[in-house]
Amino acid sequence: MIRASAAVIGAGVMGASAAYHLARRGWRDVHVVDRSAAAGGGSTSRATGGFRAQFGTAVNVRMSLLARDALRRFPEEIGCDPGYVKAGYLWLARSEPEREALRAALHVQHESGLPEATEVGPAEILGLNPAVDLGGILSGTYCPSDGFLSPLAILNGYLDASARLGVSVHWGAEVTGMKRGGEGRITQVETSSGTISVDVVVNAAGPWAGSVAAIAGVPLPVTPLRRQAAATFPCDLLPERMPMTIYVGDGFHLRVRDGRILLLRPTPGIPGRPFDTSVDPEWIEDVARIARERVPVLREAVVDRGACWAGLYEMSPDHHAILGPAPGCPNLYLINGSSGHGVMHAPALGMLLAEIMTDGRAATLDVEALSPERFTRAGADVRPELL
Repeated sequence: MIRASAAVIGAGVMGASAAYHLARRGWRDVHVVDRSAAAGGGSTSRATGGFRAQFGTAVNVRMSLLARDALRRFPEEIGCDPGYVKAGYLWLARSEPEREALRAALHVQHESGLPEATEVGPAEILGLNPAVDLGGILSGTYCPSDGFLSPLAILNGYLDASARLGVSVHWGAEVTGMKRGGEGRITQVETSSGTISVDVVVNAAGPWAGSVAAIAGVPLPVTPLRRQAAATFPCDLLPERMPMTIYVGDGFHLRVRDGRILLLRPTPGIPGRPFDTSVDPEWIEDVARIARERVPVLREAVVDRGACWAGLYEMSPDHHAILGPAPGCPNLYLINGSSGHGVMHAPALGMLLAEIMTDGRAATLDVEALSPERFTRAGADVRPELL
């Protein structure tokens, strides 16, 4: 039987960040378990690699700023390039309610320490992305310090840095059970590779976090949601440093990555098959049609169906992360529910969780808004934010 001070379930970017930050804070005998055969077998490898601080709530803006600082330190602290590129995010509004939503979010951003985010009119939009058809666009917002990152570089960087600090990762180890003792505490984690005796457990299982929590007998409102990505054949129709361009109304957005143009638009998952990551051919046709209408130069682009993919978001009811000890299970810590913001916020969330687990509270940032208990409080507001 393995003895662990902390067993981290999930070796994606969130689990890797948590393990690294725990080890950096002096934790020893940290063990990470993951059912994949090697790094990148889960949802991290399917992320599109956006990074933004343009959110509509203060806690998300401040987490992005915290993560941005970590990304800037990454080469020196972790030892590799996280791929952070300041290409900007350009949000576009085509109705008055959308414009007002962007303005409300902009106010929050300025109040939360992001002064460089600005409102832009049609002429400025055309300067930032000349390929966009301005028909119907009223205005937008733009932040030059938003941009892109490399999900796998961050994941592998944290895993390598963790290993240097003594963290052990067990691949091909699926969690099959948990034993709880006095006061509801977890005493053992049973896996397909053996049993781990634990002091604490970290649930970093991403879209599968709800299932992992259920093994411990803990309810966790995290559900998977499929997100599809269409990729064109390599072309030079748009510049690599074009800002991520997003339409507020329907969430259609696009960017250039590795010479291909990625076309993205949120859709519901497949009823009855929440973990299905197949790509819908009709969705490809629809997102390509929208792209040709809104970015006319893309009429010359051809979608490479073999390069399209889908991944899973880990959705919480209010689209915010869930961070801290699980109600009713004091030694189970949650770092879940980032709702599509996981890779970009992983550097911040891992550090904050390590503070909570080591010191009993997060000192770097007020994370009360992310408390796991918020969903059961009387009068709790769990409406998802627009941005």
